[in-house]
Amino acid sequence: MSTYPVQVSNLSPSTTQEHLHEFFSFCGKISSIEHDVTKQTAIVHFEKSSAAKTALMLNGGSLDGATLAVTSEKEHVDERPTSAGAEGQFEQSDKPRAAIAAEYLAKGYQLHDHILQRAIELDNKHGISSRFLNYMKSLDNTLGEKVVGQDKTISAHVQEKVAQAAQQAKALGEQKGYSKQASDYYTRAVSSPWGQTVFQFYTSTSKQVLDIHAEAKRLKESQGQTSKPTDVGTASTGVGTAAPPLDPAVQTTEKPLV
Repeated sequence: MSTYPVQVSNLSPSTTQEHLHEFFSFCGKISSIEHDVTKQTAIVHFEKSSAAKTALMLNGGSLDGATLAVTSEKEHVDERPTSAGAEGQFEQSDKPRAAIAAEYLAKGYQLHDHILQRAIELDNKHGISSRFLNYMKSLDNTLGEKVVGQDKTISAHVQEKVAQAAQQAKALGEQKGYSKQASDYYTRAVSSPWGQTVFQFYTSTSKQVLDIHAEAKRLKESQGQTSKPTDVGTASTGVGTAAPPLDPAVQTTEKPLV
């Protein structure tokens, strides 16, 4: 089976293969890792080219106090999905890069603002995976019809009846058996007071660095985490409490690859 490798250098002496796997698994499924402890380097092999492309945006990120150099000897591209995808059928590598960056921050990893901007630029250039976009729209419409009524969306209505919508959406999520690893968070987030903002964050390419910090804060609160920085160094200067509203008109499907 073909894999898609990226080279990682300047690793900390304290970094283990387990640390590498945990760090890079946010990008997508990993096939294997070749870790050279002596040279403090590694080669991370991903199952999908899009996951390797995401990993490259982490060049300059921090792990165990060291600033990583993440490079590749060949260009990695985003795959064309074989199907549009249905409710719940998406992988980690299908998520918007800005959303993946928010997950890193929520887990306590440090990504400088230039990396967050890189994630935004990748989303702007290549759009959002149709699998993930279709999932979010399906979730929004399905919850809306069940909780609010036909031809309604939960993300719009939730501003009016937050408590009722959140409770009913949670019950529906349990009834439908949504994946705890993925859609439980999206169900709760779309059914929150931030519903429309969250929905726009995941379905629009119009983002700012502050939006990523705001979503990271919501993720952390959803997971019940306390602040526990993984690395030591200069943290990103963005603040996640005042994300500006996104333009509902700016939505995207996958764009042609360049």
